[in-house]
Amino acid sequence: MIPERLQALRAEMSKRGISIYIVPTADFHESEYVGEHFTARKYITGFTGSAGVAVVTMSEAGLWTDGRYFVQAAAQLEGSTVTLFKMGEEGVPTVDEYIEKTLGEGETLGFDGRVVNSTWGAKLEDIVAKKNGKMAVDEDLVDIIWTDRPALSKEPVRILDFKFTGKETADKIADIRKVMEEKNADVHLLTSLYDIAWVLNVRGNDIKYVPVVLSYLALTKEECIWFVQEEVVTEEIKAYLDANHITTRPYDSFYAYVKEIENGKTVLINKSVVNYRIVSSISEGVTVVDETDPSVLMKSQKNEVELNNTRNAHIKDAVAMCKFMYWLKKNVGTLPMTEISASDYLEGLRKEQEGCFDLSFNTICGYAAHGAIIHYGATEESNVEIKPEGLLLVDSGGQYLEGTTDITRTFAVGPVTDEMKSDFTRVLRSNLHLANAKFVHGVSGVNLDVLARQPLWEVNLDYKHGTGHGVGHILNVHEGPNGFHWGRKGYAHPLEEGMITTDEPGIYIEGKYGIRLENELICRKGEKNEYGQFMYFEPITFVPFDLDAIEVSQLNETEKAWLNAYHKEVYEKIAPLLTEEEAEWLKEYTRSI
Repeated sequence: MIPERLQALRAEMSKRGISIYIVPTADFHESEYVGEHFTARKYITGFTGSAGVAVVTMSEAGLWTDGRYFVQAAAQLEGSTVTLFKMGEEGVPTVDEYIEKTLGEGETLGFDGRVVNSTWGAKLEDIVAKKNGKMAVDEDLVDIIWTDRPALSKEPVRILDFKFTGKETADKIADIRKVMEEKNADVHLLTSLYDIAWVLNVRGNDIKYVPVVLSYLALTKEECIWFVQEEVVTEEIKAYLDANHITTRPYDSFYAYVKEIENGKTVLINKSVVNYRIVSSISEGVTVVDETDPSVLMKSQKNEVELNNTRNAHIKDAVAMCKFMYWLKKNVGTLPMTEISASDYLEGLRKEQEGCFDLSFNTICGYAAHGAIIHYGATEESNVEIKPEGLLLVDSGGQYLEGTTDITRTFAVGPVTDEMKSDFTRVLRSNLHLANAKFVHGVSGVNLDVLARQPLWEVNLDYKHGTGHGVGHILNVHEGPNGFHWGRKGYAHPLEEGMITTDEPGIYIEGKYGIRLENELICRKGEKNEYGQFMYFEPITFVPFDLDAIEVSQLNETEKAWLNAYHKEVYEKIAPLLTEEEAEWLKEYTRSI
């Protein structure tokens, strides 16, 4: 199937004289996850992971993806004629390096200019210029060969009440206009679906697990124009928009609007998000200010209404997770149980919680060796029975009307080896060290990452993913600018009060097992003195770390105190919400050690 699709794509490339064609994992908005209409990279390679770039030449095809997906991609690409390029590994060229080496003198590089961000597009321009070549960016060649492609999503839109947002749309727009004034910007073009949803206090369902609305936004000193598919604008939505002085135009007319921005105007955009075709449509007489969208930092610093709602969402989520852990411990080995059936059971428990309307991502439920696949997704082909031995890794989350959750727990589902216990305890220590950090304001996640990795580095272990990411409020489960990773420049922004970040170190032993333990943390202000404003983390995830998998002798007294204090809080908050039998079980699994 994949070889035939590649052959069809190459035929279209040949007609247009295109030597290399790029197919990224992207929609028109640089979204991390994309709707079914935008899964072109999956269509052309067969790889289903959420991150990756396909590059097709007339004789080769390559798939670049990161360490989370190496094992999965290798399996899915088998027999496809697509070569796996492991990003970040020694000796592996980047996509840009490969293109520069492969593109011949005077040849043409092609891609759909709507699914490549402008920053990357400019780099590709430079590569092509060195070869005296051409760019072909006005067509989506995959669309031509994908005859049964799903249509653009047009799901209903809902308005978020002030009791969930804590800030009115008009006030958010006013705050953005203040930043525009500081930057001397006449127009702000916003294309990030997460930011548009946050600014307008609306949510949708155009991307699975991510409640956003396919749209663009243009903001001037006088106007706020929402470019959205007309079918989703109900009378209720129209009345809401009118009350906030927001007008609508058709979704596809955004490109024409951009072309009509008058010479002499100044436009504020983020080129790393705004797609190449949009930026190419801006007249040369228009001044472009390329900076992070003002809403990015604004929405990352949750207000007290958002934080209180999110805390409530996490209590509900913890009830579901504790019930799941109880069910798992009581029934593994006696009830038939597989990765998919366990995942489905957990989803059912979440959906029983008031206000839970979706998952926040596809649940990762990996037993034994599958736990070592960092972003494993069970399929009918890979699905295995969960036996009463070893480790089960479950990374999951929910979308609630109050907030977005993300939690990982690794469970001992029976006897575990000394090696497993040792590694589990090391990961637990990593999680606790970061969660209990105190630091001066100005410190970033780049600085703090070492606290989590040090217990692993002590024995020459590491993990190929960030230690943590920001979490949106009823939005994308991955959000910037906050996060924990020593090597990611994007996480250099100081950690601010109200930011929510995950704490999720791990150990992955390929072919054997994986361990990851994840909580969410709110950044809070502590004491302020002559040395500055001190900060600390407030945990908002309340589910036990599995005491059956801990080697207590590896914990020092401070680490034991941290764990015992956390488990005491778990019991106090969650036990009253469980059945009597479940609460008694929870008491045992939150006992002091």
